[in-house]
Amino acid sequence: MARYISLIRFTEKGAAAVRQSPKRAQAFAKAAEKTGVKIEAQYWTSGQYDGVLIMSAPKAEQALRCLSELVAGGNVKTETLQAFDSKEFALIAGK
Repeated sequence: MARYISLIRFTEKGAAAVRQSPKRAQAFAKAAEKTGVKIEAQYWTSGQYDGVLIMSAPKAEQALRCLSELVAGGNVKTETLQAFDSKEFALIAGK
């Protein structure tokens, strides 16, 4: 399964309702699971980004659909990167 790391920033709407963020995160994880996407971790952060989401999906389309639904809620904006572990990267880089 491909792994993705999303850097998350609250929108004004999300910042105004920041106390509900943990509940929204739980609901997102349940909805993602129903589509075959596994939420590996969700972290709230301080600094340039408000959170980090680590997820895996069998197909990129599943991950992107899931993230689109997250963003459509209007509480966050995301910046997503596909991530590779050392074995995956060795195959890509040609060992």
